Amino acid sequence: MNDASKTAERKSLRFPTAFTILFGLIILVAALTWIIPAGQYQRIHNAALDRDVPVAGTYQVTEPNPQGIFDIIMAPIGGLYDPATNQANAIDVALFVLVIGGFIGVVAASGAIDAGIASSMRALKGREKWMIPVLMAVFAFGGTTYGMAEETLAFYVLLLPIMIAAGYDAITAVAIILLGAGVGVLGSTVNAFATVIASDAAGVPFTQGIVLRFVILGLTWLACVIYVMRYAERVRADPRQSLVYDRKEDNEAHFLSAHQDIAREFTTLHKIVLAIFGLTFVVMIWGVLKGGWWMGEMSGLFLASAILVGLISRPGEEKFVDAFLNGARDLLGVALIIGLARGIVVVMDAGKITDTILHWAEVSVSGLSEVVFINVIYWIEVLLSFFVPSSSGLAVLSMPIMAPVADFASVGRDLVVTAYQSANGLVNLINPTFAVVMGALAIGRVPYERWLRFVWPLLVILTVIIMASLSVATMIA
Repeated sequence: MNDASKTAERKSLRFPTAFTILFGLIILVAALTWIIPAGQYQRIHNAALDRDVPVAGTYQVTEPNPQGIFDIIMAPIGGLYDPATNQANAIDVALFVLVIGGFIGVVAASGAIDAGIASSMRALKGREKWMIPVLMAVFAFGGTTYGMAEETLAFYVLLLPIMIAAGYDAITAVAIILLGAGVGVLGSTVNAFATVIASDAAGVPFTQGIVLRFVILGLTWLACVIYVMRYAERVRADPRQSLVYDRKEDNEAHFLSAHQDIAREFTTLHKIVLAIFGLTFVVMIWGVLKGGWWMGEMSGLFLASAILVGLISRPGEEKFVDAFLNGARDLLGVALIIGLARGIVVVMDAGKITDTILHWAEVSVSGLSEVVFINVIYWIEVLLSFFVPSSSGLAVLSMPIMAPVADFASVGRDLVVTAYQSANGLVNLINPTFAVVMGALAIGRVPYERWLRFVWPLLVILTVIIMASLSVATMIA
């Protein structure tokens, strides 16, 4: 076969883009609303959670509401906001991504990122690999404490040029952030958006089972660090080992086009700008943990920081606006992907099949032994996580049902909580319905099927660790 034929074959076998994958899933879920019976649980208001939760044993078949072509077309819109009520869905996250893009554009235009990368490369020459465990520990801390997810999207643009300039590839940079924060969520300890909400919904203190969660966090983090470091060193020793080797030149041109001057002077102005850059993230984390902030406040913070950087670096009003708009434009595709991913859940809820899937899970676990029960619960949560990627949404949806079922199997409810959060965290490392995954891959220019090829052996390792930990904890409880 000649080179032209090989090229034509590669093009014909090209995996669809994230937009096509997600829109295809919307069509699939809409088709399922014509097949899966519609049903709903009765719900009562939980004052502690300030929301309605399903009541176990109350599932009833209801009048179906199959989703048609118009609903499919409106799903991406509904993923951003509900057109009927104007209530926000993912539009706040999409706006947050655009503002972050503008902020990074202003910082990059100041030259601070270029100079900082050059200085870092000189300082870490020969020791770049130790950035991997350190950064993955930082992101894991954010994941385990407050469910760091959407917030990580701001870091990819900064880390990608650093890792590529160090001789690694885009997958390495994406893995450091996505796996780092993801394994933190998988091993959530005090994460209010997963562990705390799920424990409250299950009727147990969130501190119950925390030792097991620390064990899972430590083991899975170590597995991820070793896995990423081994891959990164292979790529650095032989770039042809990279799963995105065919994109090497394009990625270098894209991410390093503004970072070629390694001798660039790292001035006091650059240091001040980068200090503001870093302090912005510190304030963001404080705001989420202590100030009750979420997307609106975080967007305002990055907007204010962009203005502050502009006042200090003084590029001029026109150049400042251009830098902000260019930065936001770079992440426009990510913002649209976020709405598209949320549209899948919109179709499921509107088609009234979400509760039916949950009911099937409730029925399937009755009468099992303790060890089998907790592992079946884990796999049920894995399945549910593909359709409900939100940790808080899945907690409120499944815990009021699954936790009472655990009583009949003589399994602690805290183990059900741990099984839920581990399953949700694992699936959200690859979940195409989870906007953070698709957004991260879009920023890193990593095709989805390449990410799957990279991560699937690690998923097997993590699954073994989780299932073994749950089984042992069940036996010694």
